[in-house]
Amino acid sequence: MFRLPRQTPVALLCAFGAATLLAAAGSAWAEPAVIYDMGGKFDKSFNQAGFEGAERWKKETGKAYIEFEISNPAQREQAQRRMAQRGADPIVGIGFSQGSSMEKVAKDFPKLKFAVIDAVVKLPNVQSILFKEQEGSFLVGMMAAMASKTGKVGFVGGMDIPLIRRFQCGFEQGAKYANPKVEALANMTGTTPTAWNDPARGAELAKSQFAAGVDVIFAAAGGTGIGVYQAAKDAKKLAIGVDSNQNHVQPGTMLTSMVKRVDVAVYQAFKGVTPGVTNLGLKEGGVDVALDEHNAKLVTAEMKKRVDAARADIIAGKIQVIDYMANNACK
Repeated sequence: MFRLPRQTPVALLCAFGAATLLAAAGSAWAEPAVIYDMGGKFDKSFNQAGFEGAERWKKETGKAYIEFEISNPAQREQAQRRMAQRGADPIVGIGFSQGSSMEKVAKDFPKLKFAVIDAVVKLPNVQSILFKEQEGSFLVGMMAAMASKTGKVGFVGGMDIPLIRRFQCGFEQGAKYANPKVEALANMTGTTPTAWNDPARGAELAKSQFAAGVDVIFAAAGGTGIGVYQAAKDAKKLAIGVDSNQNHVQPGTMLTSMVKRVDVAVYQAFKGVTPGVTNLGLKEGGVDVALDEHNAKLVTAEMKKRVDAARADIIAGKIQVIDYMANNACK
């Protein structure tokens, strides 16, 4: 079934385990905390999804939470430590860059619970929440190839790290699955955290790809993607959003979005942390494509049919999507 990603998938809730439905008894009165990474909580992407999960928890419980937006790398450990010192529990860090600092802080505060998204911290009081981005990217890659009139699709990544290469790898696999003759172009925005919040550079890269014949671009670049989407609108081309459902950002230009349910991850972590590693893919409802009133005219019945079939085959193991981070390569 071609699902609307705004609904909380039952399988995803179950993936956190029954224990996550109850907060630890020792911290029942503590305020949870969320620390957003570079780009800010209103990046319309990864961080904002986390913010929406925290707000949902606040609305349902009527309780307050603490938040902090990172503006430079040194603040990650400082913020986590400050939250722990005031007794926040759990403390949720959004983004792989918070992993190393969380390992230090969680060791120093063993009685508190922590959760980190997109990183693995092997401590008894930390839950590491990972997503199978390659699976959702495979589906949007299929849609890009089917929508392309030139046979050329593009990818614009944010910071050049293995995680973003995972998005790219899945996207290219899906595009070639739908059209073996498709040509895929790719660019990364930069090698530092500023690559997540550079819309002007995103627009430049998009324009360059459009000039080379690309007519559909998938941006996995945080706030930088806003520039890609604007460039697509200006050029009357198509773009694909990431992490949050971004179909509304430039309606009529956004083919779809590869949603990554960071909102549900934060929401569930606030309800209670289950230490260990949690992996969320298509089967668990952790990633998917977005279909709504904003892109209904762009997504054909044939696209839906083929994407639904591919989703089912990935879940069943009939389609094996290469994970760049596991293979250090993409075929």
